[in-house]
Amino acid sequence: MCYLQRISVILRVVGKQQFEFDIEIDRLTNSIENVETGEVFDTEITLLTPKNFQQIKISEWLFEWHDELRDKTKDVYKLTTANNPMIIQGLISIQRMTDHFFMHLIESANFNKGKNKVYRGVPGNLVAFACRTSFEAGFEGFVAFNSKTSLIKHYQQTLGATHLSGLRMFIETSAAHKLVSKYFSN
Repeated sequence: MCYLQRISVILRVVGKQQFEFDIEIDRLTNSIENVETGEVFDTEITLLTPKNFQQIKISEWLFEWHDELRDKTKDVYKLTTANNPMIIQGLISIQRMTDHFFMHLIESANFNKGKNKVYRGVPGNLVAFACRTSFEAGFEGFVAFNSKTSLIKHYQQTLGATHLSGLRMFIETSAAHKLVSKYFSN
């Protein structure tokens, strides 16, 4: 599919309920990094299933992740450290479209937010995963999402995202390559 056709598909509204990305990309790291020590931890991103969604305590998350899990059109993935797969560092909900992936929600665990966060690099890691998934599906890394107006420039600067129209943004092939190579070098 040519670039312009893909852009017109990305412009279409996805789903009934639309959330805007409201997460700061704190730093693009090689993985996730302990804020105090600078120690880098290997991560794993795995599909969250209804069998293991009890790992998500509703009170610990801003979004209704159980609703995302029930929606059969979306896949929810959890980011954990390789050494501790029971502690979720962040979550992402993505949907496969005809020629790209759409990121519906992304959230860092409460302990990875704000001034006292434990790890930085969680949001960047999850976005890079969405881009990698897009490459694996043959979509050339294209990923779309809706941004809060106040964060459009932030996503342009940190992720290399392109502002399409209204709140819609997308990450195209060259920006996706940079993110994927940063987080998934092996």
